[in-house]
Amino acid sequence: MARRGTNLDRVGDFNDAVVLDAIRRSERLSRVELAEVTGLSGQAISNIARRLLDAGLVREAGRLRGAGLGKPRTLLELEPTGRYAVGVHLDPSVVTVVLLDLTGEVVVRRPVEQHADDPELLIDGIAKTIEEAIAASGAQRDRVSGVGIAAPGPIDVDRGVVVDPPNLSTWHLVPLRDELGERTGLPVVMDKDVTAAASAERRAGQGGSFVFFYLGTGVGAGLVLGDEVVRGASSNVGEIGHVIVDPDGPLCYCGRRGCVGESSQPRYLVQQAVQAEVLAGGIDLDDRAAVEAAFARLCALAADGSAPAQQIVVALAGRIAKVVEDIANLLDLERVVFGGPHWEPLAPVLGGAVRDALDGRFLLQAVHPFEVTGTALGADVGAIGAASLVLDRTFSPNPSLAGER
Repeated sequence: MARRGTNLDRVGDFNDAVVLDAIRRSERLSRVELAEVTGLSGQAISNIARRLLDAGLVREAGRLRGAGLGKPRTLLELEPTGRYAVGVHLDPSVVTVVLLDLTGEVVVRRPVEQHADDPELLIDGIAKTIEEAIAASGAQRDRVSGVGIAAPGPIDVDRGVVVDPPNLSTWHLVPLRDELGERTGLPVVMDKDVTAAASAERRAGQGGSFVFFYLGTGVGAGLVLGDEVVRGASSNVGEIGHVIVDPDGPLCYCGRRGCVGESSQPRYLVQQAVQAEVLAGGIDLDDRAAVEAAFARLCALAADGSAPAQQIVVALAGRIAKVVEDIANLLDLERVVFGGPHWEPLAPVLGGAVRDALDGRFLLQAVHPFEVTGTALGADVGAIGAASLVLDRTFSPNPSLAGER
């Protein structure tokens, strides 16, 4: 449902955002239709449309003709090149930069050279990659509205600080937002990775109430309830890594056994695969690159039908399903959406295995179904979500709340 505006002159900027948001949601609307969906007067819509056209944020997109319409109506749509936003997704296994246009389409994607264990080197690399992405797009720099960062939690949104993420041991109170802002000269916002990803899914059409289950070097849960992104008191919602799913599982750094985060780690899955002779021995489990390569081989074997490899992934699905079951029943959700850097290689086996493991566990299935899906946005969902933070902050009538430089 489109948000409704007010005809008070003092909130003109808000009304501009209402109109932009209405056009984005419907792709194309006439001025008459905009007045109907926003509640603004015809004169207000005319004035706003002229401002948006002059600012290069919308463009005319043909005319709407039909019986009973009278004079053909000129349609308005977003001008893709009107503004751009940069998104950065930081995961210990992969760091990605994307550039979105005003419609939310990815214009350029660039991986960042990995120096994840050295914050200064990585921030330098991110800034360099941002400049390369902007240059490659041909976008005018003054049309780049800012940079959004999707970072692993916990984070301090107010200060723009990454606070001791468990899989980045050298990242202690790193002021990522301000450091990147100083290097790029662009406004920077930051949010938790799973929240940014859930926000991107919502923006792409995954409305209602759902949990975004993030599968990367760690796991996490982004939450959307009633079409609104949930952030929590400190914007750190979704810390599910220490939910115990296997009391006899691997020892976690927290001192307990069988936490879902530890038992979902590529390192642990690769270790299981070596023990089951699915993979050859000799893999250095402290070498992140070697573990990632071995994990990719394990996923490929499972997708190709190797029964021992599939057993490892199916067991992982069972552990994940226990967490999803609790969240879905507690919050009366409609679906779980899987994504993150490791979802795509696991998806051929994991998706169906999670559905099977959840069968009969959703207590409200007599009232409504519970759906298991993969992300609609691919492996870059975190980076797209980060860039969407900038677009929402700049152009949405209900901007996402995230730390800003």
